[in-house]
Amino acid sequence: MNRRIRTLLGTVAIFVFVCFYALMAMALAESRIVDAPKLVQTVVYVVLGIAWVFPLMPLIKWMDGPETR
Repeated sequence: MNRRIRTLLGTVAIFVFVCFYALMAMALAESRIVDAPKLVQTVVYVVLGIAWVFPLMPLIKWMDGPETR
């Protein structure tokens, strides 16, 4: 699969994943940490804001992989 197709598929997959992840993160934050102290809320928001990258790293590496024919 050439790099152009991998990039297209990976971009669509990332977009779909981030949309679902954002909804899940908002639901978690709204239901669990509304009454928490501000420091705890800040830490949770920072962790949730960075955590989406880790499950997508294999996909990003695949997108940037060598060209195959």
